[in-house]
Parts: sequence; C-alpha cells; structure tokens
Amino acid sequence: MSAAAPCKTAPRLIEDLLRYDPAVFPTDAQNVLISAGPQAEGETLPDANNSNGCRHKFMLKPDQSVLPPVNAISSTPKSYMVASFCTECRCHLDLSLEIEATTPNATPCPNTAYPLHHFQYLPEKSKALQNPTGSNGGPRWQDERHFRCSSEACCAVVIISIRPSRLSPEHLATLTDPARIKARIQPALESDPDRLRGYTVPEPIKVLSNLRQYLIDALRTTEVKKVNATNKPFMTSLGNSCGGLLEYLGFRYSEESTETEVRQFWALPSIQRCDNGPVLQDSASILVDDVDKELMVLMDKRSWAEKTKANKVLSFTPLPALIHIERCLDTVDYAKLPSSRHLVDLTTDDHPCYSTLGALEDFSDDLIEFAYDRQRLCDPDQAAHYFDCLKRLADFRHSDSLSTKAVVMESTGEISTGDIEEAYTYFKIDPHHRAILNDEHVLGVFKSRVAAAPTHENQARHHLQIIGKARRSSFLELAASERINTNAQALVWLGAEGTTADEFIISLYTSKIEEGAEAQVARRAVECIAAHRNSPFLRSWLDNGSFAEIEMDVGQAYTRLGMEDRTLDDDMILALFDIRVSEAPAQNDDLRAALRAIGKEKGSQKIAAFLQTGQTSGQVSAEWPVGLENIGNTCYLNSLLQFYFTVAPLRQLILDFDKFATEVTPESVHRKRVGSRKVTLKEIERAKKFAYELQRLFQSLITAKTTSITPERELARLTLIKASDEETFRRMSITSAHERPDPGYRDRGSGQGPIQPQPGLMSEITESEPAELDRDDHKRTEASDDASDVTLVDRPWDDQDIVTQKLAHQVPLTQPEHAFSNEIKADDQAKGQQRQILEDKENLAPSKEEAARDIPNQEQGTPLHEVSGSRANQQGVTTTDTLTVIEGTPLDIDSSLPMQVSAISKPPDRRPPVPPRPTTEESRPKPVDELELGAQQDVTEVIGNVLFQLECAMRPLSIERGGEQYDEIKQMFYGKVKVRNEAGNARRENVEAFADIKINVSSGSRDIYSALDEAFDVQEVILDDGVFQQYSSITHLPPVLQVFVQRVQFDKEKSRTYKSESHLGLRETIYMDRYMDSEDTPLLTKRRETWRWKHQLSLLQGRHALLTKTKMDLSIPELFGKTKEWLASLDVKQMEGIDPVEADLMEDLTRISVEADKELSDIEASMAELTRRLESQFSDATSLPYRLQSVFIHRGTATFGHYWIYIYDFKRQIWRKYNDGYVTEVTNMHEIFEQDPSHPATPYYLVYVREEELERLVDPVCRDIPEEPDMAMEIESDGSGAPQGNDVPWIEEAPRPHVPVDANRDVEW
Repeated sequence: MSAAAPCKTAPRLIEDLLRYDPAVFPTDAQNVLISAGPQAEGETLPDANNSNGCRHKFMLKPDQSVLPPVNAISSTPKSYMVASFCTECRCHLDLSLEIEATTPNATPCPNTAYPLHHFQYLPEKSKALQNPTGSNGGPRWQDERHFRCSSEACCAVVIISIRPSRLSPEHLATLTDPARIKARIQPALESDPDRLRGYTVPEPIKVLSNLRQYLIDALRTTEVKKVNATNKPFMTSLGNSCGGLLEYLGFRYSEESTETEVRQFWALPSIQRCDNGPVLQDSASILVDDVDKELMVLMDKRSWAEKTKANKVLSFTPLPALIHIERCLDTVDYAKLPSSRHLVDLTTDDHPCYSTLGALEDFSDDLIEFAYDRQRLCDPDQAAHYFDCLKRLADFRHSDSLSTKAVVMESTGEISTGDIEEAYTYFKIDPHHRAILNDEHVLGVFKSRVAAAPTHENQARHHLQIIGKARRSSFLELAASERINTNAQALVWLGAEGTTADEFIISLYTSKIEEGAEAQVARRAVECIAAHRNSPFLRSWLDNGSFAEIEMDVGQAYTRLGMEDRTLDDDMILALFDIRVSEAPAQNDDLRAALRAIGKEKGSQKIAAFLQTGQTSGQVSAEWPVGLENIGNTCYLNSLLQFYFTVAPLRQLILDFDKFATEVTPESVHRKRVGSRKVTLKEIERAKKFAYELQRLFQSLITAKTTSITPERELARLTLIKASDEETFRRMSITSAHERPDPGYRDRGSGQGPIQPQPGLMSEITESEPAELDRDDHKRTEASDDASDVTLVDRPWDDQDIVTQKLAHQVPLTQPEHAFSNEIKADDQAKGQQRQILEDKENLAPSKEEAARDIPNQEQGTPLHEVSGSRANQQGVTTTDTLTVIEGTPLDIDSSLPMQVSAISKPPDRRPPVPPRPTTEESRPKPVDELELGAQQDVTEVIGNVLFQLECAMRPLSIERGGEQYDEIKQMFYGKVKVRNEAGNARRENVEAFADIKINVSSGSRDIYSALDEAFDVQEVILDDGVFQQYSSITHLPPVLQVFVQRVQFDKEKSRTYKSESHLGLRETIYMDRYMDSEDTPLLTKRRETWRWKHQLSLLQGRHALLTKTKMDLSIPELFGKTKEWLASLDVKQMEGIDPVEADLMEDLTRISVEADKELSDIEASMAELTRRLESQFSDATSLPYRLQSVFIHRGTATFGHYWIYIYDFKRQIWRKYNDGYVTEVTNMHEIFEQDPSHPATPYYLVYVREEELERLVDPVCRDIPEEPDMAMEIESDGSGAPQGNDVPWIEEAPRPHVPVDANRDVEW
C-alpha cells in the first residue's frame, strides 16, 4: 500500500465520480474524487455548494467495454473495462479494474474481512494529459486517476480516465449554428438550382443526423465506403467546406479524373474491430464511436419544434452504465441501512462525516465501522478526527452499535480532536504553532507547568499523554508516564534480566524498535543499563554506534585478564584469555580489547594472528576440509557451496564439466527448456560461466595450502544474483554518477522492512501441462541496507511466488502448511555490516537516529477447519464432536478413548525472536561491488538459481514430455509427488516434480515426522465443481532429499513479520515409506487412521487448553477449589450486610471441581493414547531409510542474522561445523540436535541422503595438496615466536572470535 493517506470505499468512490467534473474543478485541492472529506467540523465537501459542476448520467459504450458478468465471482482474476459517456456534459469516462489473483490464497474483495473494496489514491501513477488542439484525434485534455485497494490480499487496481467531449466548440458551431449552416449551404443551392430543386437550408438537427449516419455506416462495416462530394444530402448539410471537421473524424478526401470531369469523394473512416477485449481499441475507431454518441446526445437536446420540423423525432434509449460500474467494483448488494432508519433529507447535503470516512449515508452500521477501521489504519495521522466522525455519526444515526464501538475505542485509549484541543489549550500552546514545535519543546512546556503547579502534575501528565498519542511520539508518552529512569525499569521495559549479556541487550533494543517503540526511549533504557553495569561495551555502542574494539591501557589490560606477571609468553597469555572467556562469555569484546592491547605492546605475531583468525596455528591437513572466507555478507553462500562440494557426483560433474557442457547451436538453444520454460542464449552463456567459476572454487578447495580460501567475487555474484536482477542492478548503477543506489530502492522505498507473509501453496511442475513462467520474473522486496548479513530463509511470499502452474482453478479452503517446489522463492535482500562475533552477527549497533520501521499489513484467510493436529492447534478453530474428514463420512471421537470434547481454543503466540541491529551511516559499507554481493537471497532463491544455472549449462540426458530437459541435476535432487483430490466417488490425480519438501514450525516445537506429515496429510480444497479432500504421496524419491523449514510468520496484532524459533526435533535417520504412493491398501488405511487420530488429538488439545489456561493461571478444577477455600475462610458474622454462604453452593463448587478434574484426567489419558498410536503407527515401515547429511543453521531474526552449516562425515563418523573460514569438529551433539532457548540457533534447511547410496553420494573430504614448497615470505624471529622490533603492523583488525583450543568447552560466542 502507498504512504499513509485517507481512502474511500467503492460505493463512495462511485458517488464521488458522479459528482466529479474536472472541467470545473481542475486542481487537486478542489478535487472531490481524490480529496479527503472535511477534516474539521463545519467544513463541507469540496464541491458540494458549486452548481456549475455536472451531476453525471453515464451511458454505456458497449463496443469499448469489457463488462463483468452478472454473477462474477470476486475471487477469480479480473480485467474489466466500463466505457461510458455523460448525456449531460458529453464527457467520456473509462473505468477499468484489474485483479490479478496470481496465488490461490489471494482473497480479492469483497470477502469476510473486507465486505467492500477500500481504495487509496495513487498520486504517483496518476496523470493529466494536455492536448489543446486535439491533434492526432486525441482528447483536448484527459484526467487519469489511479486507485488501489488497501487490502494487501486484494491486488485490485482501478483506473478512472475522464476526457472532454470530442467535438470542440468550433465543431459544434459548424454543425449547429444556423448562420454558419446558411452561409455554407446557400451558395451550393444557388450554384445548381435545377439539380437541388426542393432542397433548402437544413435545420441543425438535419446536419447532425446526416453526419451521424455516415459514422454509423463506417462503424457497421469493415469495407471502405466513399461519399460523392456532389451527393445531394452531403452538399446540403456538410459539403467540402466542412473538410477540417471531416478529416478530424477520419474521413479521407480523394479525386478521380475522367475525360469529362474530376470527381470528388470522401472515404468514410476506417474502423478496426478486435476479437479479444473491447471491439474497438485503436484511437481512430474510438474517436468515431465517441462522436457518434455525442451526436446522439446533441440531437436529443434539440427542441421539439426543430425535431418535428425536420421529421427527426428520435427514440433515445442508451444503456445506463452505472449498474455495470457497480458490478465492476462489487457494490451491487452491499449491506444497507434498513429503510426504517434512513435519515435522507433531500434538502441538505450528506453529513460531512460520511465523506470523511469514505462511506455513504445508506451504509449499514457494520459498514460504517469497517470504513472507520480502515480509514484509521490507512491514515493514522488523522485517527482522532476519524474517531470524532464515528461518534458524531453514532449520534446522528441514533445507532447503539456505533455508540458501543466508540465506547470500546475510548476504553482502549483512543483520543478525539476534542481531547487534543483540550490538552494543547491546557499547556497554552498556540494551535498555529503545533506543527513546527518539536517534542522537546512540548516536554519543556510540560516541565515548566509542573514546576509552577506541582499539585496538578497528574493532570499535566494526562494531557501530555494525549499530546504524545496525537503526535505519535513514544518519547512524550514515556515522559508522561516517567517509566524508564532506573536499571530495573530499563530491564523490565526491554524484557531482560540482570544476567542478560550486553550483546543480547542490543538485540532486545532492536526488537523494541521493530515493535514500533521510539528509538530515544529504547536508547534511554540501554543508557540506564550501561550506567548501572559500567559496561565499556554498551558505552562504546552508545557513543560510536558500532562494536569496534575498545582501546585499553596496557596496564588495565593485564589487570582485566588477571595477569600479574607481564613476562608470560604468548601461549600462556592466550591460554589465560581462553579461561577468562569461558568464565564470562558475555565479556568477550572487553577481553579481546585487553588481549589486543597486550599484543600490540609486545609486538606479538602470534597474538595478532590469533585476533585475526581465531587460531594459533596455520597448519594445513590433507584430511580436513578447507573453510571459505566471508567476502561481504556471504555466510549463507559459503554454507551452500560447502554443501555442494560434499555431494560427490555433483563435485565430479563440476570438475569434469567439459564432458557435460551443453552444445551451443541454434537448434539446441531453441529446444532447451529448463524449469518449464525456454532459456535464452545469454542465460546459457552466463550459466556456463558460473559452472566454470564453481569448478575453479572446487579445485581450490582440493589443493589449497591454507586452512581457508576466499571465494571469487564473480562466483558470488553469479550465485546470488539472477540474470534478471543483474540487469536491474546495472540500470540502477548508472542513475547517479556519484552514488550507487540502495538495493532496497528497486521495488520499494529504502529502509522498509520485509513484506507480510501469505502462506504459500505447492509450487510444482505439472507433467501434463508444463508451466510457462519465467523463474527470473518474480518480484522481490529488498531489506534496507542497514540489515545485517542476510535475510532469513523463508520470507513471507508475495503474490508472484508460485513459479509453476497450480492445478487448474484450485483454491484451498485450508491454507496448506507445505509446499513441494521445483523452483525457489525470492526473498528480501539485505546489505551487510561489519562482522562482530562469529556466530552472533545479528547484533550490530543501531545509529543514534535509527527510527522504527513500518511493516505493511497483510490479511490472511482462515480455514474452515483443519485435519492435522498441528494445524488445528495453530488455527484455533471451534468445532463440534463430529467433523467430515474424507469421503463425506462424519468423524467421531474414538469411543475407546475416555473423553469426548466439543471445542478447541487457540494457543497464545510466541514472543518474536532476537531482532536485527541497525547501523550508523558512517559504519555502513559503501555500496561499490557490495551492491550486488550484499543483495543476499534466501536459501530457496539461491539454491534455485544454482540448480537452474547448472541445468542451463548442461546437455540433457533426455527430453521429458512437454520438452523439459532431464539431466544429472534432476537425477540427484528432484522427486515427484502425486496429488489426489477425492470427493465421494470422484477422484482426480496429478503428478508434480519437487526439489524440496516444505515443512512448518509456526505452531510450536515438533518432531521432524510431525512436520513432514503436514506436507502429505489430507486437507480440504475447492475445485470448480465442489469441495475435495486432497492429500499427497511420493511417486519418486530423489537420492538427495532436501527439506526446507519455513520459519518466517506474520503477527497480525503487531503488523510485522517475525521468525518462529520453535524447536524442530531432528532424527539422524528417517524412513520415507509412509509417504510413498502405493496401491497397498493397508498403507493407505494406516494413513487415513492417522488423519483421524490427529483430528481427535487436536480437539482434545483444544479442550485441554480451555480447562487449564485461565486469566488467573489456574486450571478450572483449581479455580473452583480456590473459590471454595476463599468462601469457607470468610467470617460473615463480622461482615455487615453479607449473608452466610449457602451449603448448596459449597457442594456445587466441590462437585464442579471434581468433575472438571475427572474430565482433565480423561482428556490427558486420551491424548497420551492417541500420541502412542501415532508414534507406533508406522514403526514397521523401515524399507526406505534416509540419513541426515547437512543442517543449515540460522541465528537471528526474520531479516537479520548469521548462517553456518553442519555436515556429517559418514566415513569418519563425525560432524563438522563449517562457519565461514573455520571448519571445526563438533564434539557436543547438543548444538545440532537441541536448542538453546536464550540464544537460539535454528535449522532452516536439511539434507537427507538415501542410506544405500551414502558411499556414492557424499564425500566431505577431498584434498590433494601439491608438494611444491610454499613461497610465502617468512618473518625474521628470535625464536621466541615474536618478530624483531616492531615488524608487526598493528592495524585495526576485523573483530573475530576465538575458537577455543579445548573443543569440549561449551563457550557461547
């Protein structure tokens, strides 16, 4: 949605359109179509009292229209055009509507949440055309206005274009002025009186009629007809003297010479008629049709006497256009106020508050509330005025419903303009000065008032609170409440504890900023904590806005490390440093500053190397993998490249790529199809370049003589940036000669956060109908360049994320939590920052001026019900004891279970994860080459780009049906799934390809099997002919099975995205038998049983939540028990006016408590039994084992963080951690398979490998180090490990954490 601005509902837009006359109101300041309603009491509508404007009566122009059908379904994609003309002013109106429902989960208005379209004006796309001469058949002027529905899920765009009459005043005078007609026709009559006997000077209506007849003849035929210039009707109505008008209309003059005479002709306009869309589309044909309609209006407006005299009495019955405009905007049947409550007074204008809210007088109360809520959300700066309008309309309409709404809003802190006026008046602030006064000035007035009248402090704070809300200033609101002045208050406000590490304090700061808190308030909290702790780390962050290491005096450094003996050698110093860090990991930066000061004072090469690399030795091993250095926010890229290197067939293919490269011939390029589309020669050449760059990297990983190497920037660019984005960056790079643009500039304003999620559906390649979509054409939304490292893997999907065709017309009732994709989605791109802590890059410091980010809202549909237990928990849907699950049969709770339940409730949402960190302008990396390298993609985006390029560069093994290339990449990574849709006896099947299986952890922690089940479990979908039960089965498993964990979710209440940090329980071995497609009846029967049990479990869990979760943190049995105890403790004899507690009441409390406790016990027993059944249902299905080979890890938030990967070595039976330039052995399996709740690092991409092919498929160590001597220069040394003199240049090194010598030590970095 555009920037904050008032909107209007579709009926209001139509009403304003009928009153909008751009010929009378040419300026935007007076434009009723786009201007907001009255913004103060007593104001009127912009043109309400102007009698010069036209109240339009629009009639249809059928040949220029594409009309909506009478029973159009709003959820289907639309493209309509209603072309019309006004019978009063003869202006022309084109109203077009575009709704592109490109994803099945899009919900165009009207729907349950949006009963009407709610349109916002788009000034940046609107325009005005000036063409005073009307040259080229164009209008003299054109007023074009664009509007977009404010619902993020709607995508409706309306374009309103108004043009003046095509016949200018000069044209009208030529056709209707009797004097001009006589002056034109009289000479012709006199020149040939015998031939023109009986003809006289015609009435204007006759002239209009003859011209219209010529235009009708042109419109009715595609043949070129000619009119002889000596034709009697032509000579006595128009004649050659009207040549200018005729040529304007498209007539063409010509002459034909004979032996006796020269004959003159006028060819009628040539009309082009189209089969698709409007019949008339070219400007010349539209001009003729427009003038035909105007002539009809002009003829109708001639006097009755003139019509009778000329025998031209017409039956003027054009079709009204209003009904089609209403159908186009879905306003035909909106909820109206009952007729008994209509308050229409035809002698007065509408109540101005209707226009302000973008509503109409006949709206029902519910629609008035809808209009108010949307207006308040879209234009928060005027929220107080809209609240005034709501209250005024409640009184005007005598509406209990609106009055209740107003009371509820007041109870939640909503303020009115009256409250604001009173507050400013209290502080004696001039209304004219409000806009120019800053918050500090207002606070100063407040303090002065409190100092002058201390007894009125509470009243002053109340008014300051109102002003803070009106100005949307958390700074003033905090000052009014005076919340943060101490360390304790700061910890509470940030949600921290006294033991929370300094780094995590900064993370909590940025979390508050993301939630909308004022930066100054959050900064004040950090200041309080820094002062209380006397923390150099926090003070440095507050002063410099960065994590630069703090210069420390060498004496202070020895004291900080607890070293009294300054003669200790380097090894002992490093050992003591390790001990201090292990004792206080939160003080890592302070300790590093101390170590750096000592190393600088000693001139120690070993300490310098340790600070730069985290290692004390550069020894290289032929039995150990090589790390990849980060070259600018490429930690995810490094993880991905390491994974690909370990896949032995892929590695060998790349090393021997010449054998696999595709031939580049016209025929091969023409036939090549990858990802269900043709690829271009340019894409093939780029892909081959990528393959050879990857070959160079793999060769370096094999032969490197160092513990790590640096990837080529060209490889990073080709991997991370798709061809289409590359062109975008190239165009952007020349927009300024001095400054390269922000990557966030491409699709939206810089600094805007990620877009809101819409749960995605399957992305697939349909065997029967390959999709024709270009996987490079998807829109992407970039994060601002103050983002750290890279964005998280699974961003909220926009409406162009489906990269291949979905089953025809399929719209799910329940939002599937899974998706099988053959193509990977684009994500928010982010720019990198300096690297602070190896595994904690998400916590860079914010700039002092950093402001909270606004993240647009997006609506999500609510399923009818869910079958999977985890889905039911997530949705919180109220159900009954029975629910139809499949084949139309009711599902009852298993009678063998102790408990039946009737409803479920929604569990509370989780707290959002550790947020991003902003950065100062000074510390922000300059966008030179990083413009492209910093635009990091998510995991699916980059993997998709890699696989796509490799396939483009490779020759095919064979060609599949539909022309799709089949190659080694598809052999290794692609599987196929069969999707079944069943309804009674009806059954449909479709086979689709997938590159990964998408699983979801948004509803809470779960096991890998539970997450995988959701990708294959039954769900309800709507097809063309009804509701179907849909489930999936795998028909072909790839050797390398990839699983994508979707973690980014959208918080509706806070209108922002967040990363779900729910734990995913991994298993080293999974068995895929249960998901395979098989005609084996017992297997399918087992699957259906699990679906039924999961539904029963979800109902039981819902009932259990109702009985155990209350506002008092007591279960229902405990609540009634405590109530009984409290009543029993009362001494009513000493309480005047209190009757004794009746015995029956005490007995009832006991009975209810016992019954509720019994119900809870039964529910818990049933839940345990169902869980046991589900866990053992497929215990014997173990013929298809897959072993866990790689785990991609992310630590951070939805838009910031750091990546690394764990890869298992099956030969050596060890896990290794690949963290940029460091490759270390994992000795504590807890860091892979468990999760630290205080600082979670979460898996987001998993790779499982077919167990029977482990030896062939994976080999993480492939080294062949050349034996030639290392030519690196050596530094002279005295043998002590330190160089002579000051040979070591002590420059500012990048702050990198140390990898401890003792790998078993559990150190948090």
